[in-house]
Amino acid sequence: MLKAYALRFHRWITLLFAVPLLLVIGTGLILSFEPLAQQARLEKPLTKADVLGYLQKHDPQGKATGLSLRTYDHSLTIAGVGEDGEVEIDLGTGAVMEEGGFAWSDVLRTSRGLHQTLLVDMEWLVIASTFAMLVLAVLGLLMGLPRLRNTVGGWHNLAAWITLPLVILSPLTGLAIAYGITFTPPLAGARGERISIAKAVEVVADKHDLAAMTSLRTRGGRMVARVFVDGALTNFAVTASGLEQPPRNWPRAIHEGNWSGFVAPVLNIIVSVVFIGLLFTGLFIWIRRTVRTKRRKMEQAMAFQPAE
Repeated sequence: MLKAYALRFHRWITLLFAVPLLLVIGTGLILSFEPLAQQARLEKPLTKADVLGYLQKHDPQGKATGLSLRTYDHSLTIAGVGEDGEVEIDLGTGAVMEEGGFAWSDVLRTSRGLHQTLLVDMEWLVIASTFAMLVLAVLGLLMGLPRLRNTVGGWHNLAAWITLPLVILSPLTGLAIAYGITFTPPLAGARGERISIAKAVEVVADKHDLAAMTSLRTRGGRMVARVFVDGALTNFAVTASGLEQPPRNWPRAIHEGNWSGFVAPVLNIIVSVVFIGLLFTGLFIWIRRTVRTKRRKMEQAMAFQPAE
């Protein structure tokens, strides 16, 4: 009886959230490749002199609010300057990139917007869909261990059980991010110490390769740099006196696949593919069962019709 009810709820929750789940999971798959792409090597080294030169040229008054480095696009974006609020520089030529061209960063930005809010300020639906993923996993557990069968249903159940830790951890860490759960104490350094982007670049460059930095911007009243260190994307609070490394925000690191250079993104890719497979096979099983049921009822109705 419990298995029957679990199966019924499992089926209807999947049908109810099928579209937002497909969008969230599909964009999650795309975003899973970003940590791998971000660690691609630039065509030439990015030096402190290069970055300071770009800032001097495009932000002589020191009004920039942040930097973003996208190695996969070979571009450096200076935020808070220019007519459009940012200037994007081609690191191969040093020239300002023209608008309208294809850029992977645009694909990832759109994917991130869909993944977080469906691009229409519907974060509540994303959160509800994420809760639904957890409920589906729990209902799957209640339905018992899978049977080894070479059928769509057999592979559906087996894939879910084999990847069960990832299937649970992915939505769980997503909810932790949504609700601001970090499991880390607040940063002890002085809050609100303001330094220029140029000064922050010098501080970061003294300790790390600037080509490993993905962003430099103010967060929570502090200047924060995100830098790949031994394959893990690490946050540093940047002050005039140096860098301060806070404890790692593990829910975000796990969900974004930034805690390891290769293993973490690959695990996220695997779980995203499994999620998509589970969604489509689950819908296929429901459609096939519905069609069979209707066909059986029609056959029974025709069998009871009196002969003329």
